Amino acid sequence: MVLTILLILLIIYWIITMIGGLDFDFDFDVEVDMDVDADIDIDSGIEGGSMDFEDISNAEVNQEDVVGKRRKPLKWWQVLLIYFNFVGLPFMFTFTFWIFIWWFITVLTTAITFTYDNFIGFVIMLLAFFPALFINKIVTNPFKGFFKNLNKDGDAPIDYLGRKGTLLSSISEDKMGNAEIKVDGNTMSVYVKSLTGEPLPYGSSILIIKRSSDHNYFLVQTYND
Repeated sequence: MVLTILLILLIIYWIITMIGGLDFDFDFDVEVDMDVDADIDIDSGIEGGSMDFEDISNAEVNQEDVVGKRRKPLKWWQVLLIYFNFVGLPFMFTFTFWIFIWWFITVLTTAITFTYDNFIGFVIMLLAFFPALFINKIVTNPFKGFFKNLNKDGDAPIDYLGRKGTLLSSISEDKMGNAEIKVDGNTMSVYVKSLTGEPLPYGSSILIIKRSSDHNYFLVQTYND
């Protein structure tokens, strides 16, 4: 019953996500910070900073961020997350597959053994936890290449370098602000900092020069048509 209820909730979640019927603004950021005890800090790889309801399903911690930037050895639970594809794929995508596989194994096994309404069936459910993880890894592996080449909306990633935009806030030195960029008729909001540190007032026309090393913002300079 527990797995069935959880699976139903996940199905409802994906239906709501697909139809886009809700639009909540969450400051939900994903970034790995190696200097804190928690080891994983949240920072947003999504331009604009705030995420709507749909973005949570795509929240992803990249393997290169976990492994490449670390100064300390990975903890056992981080190794498990990477190994079982909870890192490198959208978390809710992998989690949903895992719950479905766990549920399916439990339902099938308890139905065959007629243990779905007793203590043995509960034990079977607990034991199915581990084979479900391994099967889930096999099932989700082919999706790694697919998601790697997509952004959160399922389109080809947008190249912001060299694009012009308008500042939505004043920036100077290390002060970060927002800029509005138009891409193929769509308006995007991105985090920006001044390339040289010079003050740039609100409403200035800017040109995106490069992306920060942590991929969280862009460095810009003034641009005159």
